[in-house]
Amino acid sequence: MAFTKSELFSPELQNCSILFKALAHPARLAILKYLAETKTCITGDLADEIPLGRTTVNQHLKELKDAGLIQGTTEGVKTCYCLDLKNIRELKKMAEFFLNGINIPLTFDCK
Repeated sequence: MAFTKSELFSPELQNCSILFKALAHPARLAILKYLAETKTCITGDLADEIPLGRTTVNQHLKELKDAGLIQGTTEGVKTCYCLDLKNIRELKKMAEFFLNGINIPLTFDCK
């Protein structure tokens, strides 16, 4: 049976890494922020809001959709995008849990 090296880590860390990877581009962060600020589904062209070409924006939308952070429903030739609130809440909990688990010392001596 073939496995990937990521399978050597806990399911929690694997899930975190998938979601954190989806956040690893400023365009994707901008898309999430825009969708959160509008508090509604956007049927229009998000390329008007993000300073990138339509094809590039669509690739970032696909990454966010594949990670489960946004939903897209097709209405004719247009797609309506909005946050997947359940998964965004889960991402927020995962990020808080992960970051709270990192104990940061007051000082750090790296020699």
